[in-house]
Amino acid sequence: MKQIYLSALALLGSATSLLAQQNPQNRTDATRAPQEAVTINGRACATMEVFESQVAADPQRAQRMEAIEAMTKRYMAQPTMFKRATTTATVVTIPVVVHVVYNTAAQNVTDAQVAAQIKVLNDDFAKANADASQTPSIFTASATNVRFVLAQRDPNGAATTGIVRRQTKTRSFSSNDFVKYTSKGGSDAWPAGSYLNLWLCNLGQSLLGYAQFPGGPAATDGVVCLYSSVPNGTATNYNLGRTATHEVGHWLNLRHIWGDATCGNDLVADTPTQQTSNGGCPQFPHVTCSNQGDMSMNYMDYTYDRCMYMFTAGQSSRMDALFVSGGARASLLTSTGATALRTVATTAATLYPNPATDVLNVEAAAKASGAYSVSVYDLRGHQMTEARYNGAGQVNVAALPKGLYYIRVSNGGEVTHQRFEKE
Repeated sequence: MKQIYLSALALLGSATSLLAQQNPQNRTDATRAPQEAVTINGRACATMEVFESQVAADPQRAQRMEAIEAMTKRYMAQPTMFKRATTTATVVTIPVVVHVVYNTAAQNVTDAQVAAQIKVLNDDFAKANADASQTPSIFTASATNVRFVLAQRDPNGAATTGIVRRQTKTRSFSSNDFVKYTSKGGSDAWPAGSYLNLWLCNLGQSLLGYAQFPGGPAATDGVVCLYSSVPNGTATNYNLGRTATHEVGHWLNLRHIWGDATCGNDLVADTPTQQTSNGGCPQFPHVTCSNQGDMSMNYMDYTYDRCMYMFTAGQSSRMDALFVSGGARASLLTSTGATALRTVATTAATLYPNPATDVLNVEAAAKASGAYSVSVYDLRGHQMTEARYNGAGQVNVAALPKGLYYIRVSNGGEVTHQRFEKE
């Protein structure tokens, strides 16, 4: 039996402090840099440490978490009494923006690795992972109702790959959230109400990652993972992508399975009480706290990636509580970040003169009565802020260096792309 439910404030406040868990453009495997050796001495997670710091800085943070916990408790007791925030299908698809913040070429993980990480998240949360079959017979692995997709629209409505790359002078980051600010060497978060922000970077102090629980500041909302923990990374024993699974679990309001206390409470009824975290690959059953064996294979324990492979129905239910009307992450249900823009081809006659020296005319925008969005990018995808659109069909390109560029034109529905030359 679990310990009697305590308020979130009392429970989290008494938790034992933990150790912290731990410009080239789009990268393909063919351009992959030599990998850096990474040694991790056991999994650890700074999520609770970060939460405690937030509470110390803002007492209202604890009150918000307590309110989320109270709603979660009511939902888990009587889920049919709650309405979904929308009438859409039960499964929630969350747009993800991956911020790749790198100091060396080896830290600039490839597009293929990012895609593989999203697949691991989807497999793990859908119980589509092959190793779920290893779950001991006394436990039942459960699929959740959460899925993930790389964002296809950015916060301005422009098409995106869902990957933001930032080169930094910072050699390694900690759990102080600097990686979440461009001004501090990281990458600014996209709106928390519409996206899951996932930062991949180099973390010091043998950190693997950390997350922010629901109800925290929007500017720091999301998940941070060691760059080498992604699939095919170099973090030995932790390179199957399950650091992200663990941390996204926190982002969706799951606690560590041992409740961050000796024989503690993770607020889930169908996970056995256990004495503390498990590392490595324990042989089942490892009996503690008078249970029938620790659920060390749960994603919210500290085992090696290859030895964690399940969520429970109770954990899934805690996630679901975030998406009912008034839930802490219900706004994600109406996000358009996962909706691709309809792109149509343009003709060379749309732009003139091409090549251009000072002013580039955009014929469609000049003739239209409605508002158009016009922006210019280099061939690597960087937006060129030197190019200024006057709102009436003309783009001042005088400040651009000579070369080839793309111009993106949108009327709010259709998007066109055209290449032009600045001479």
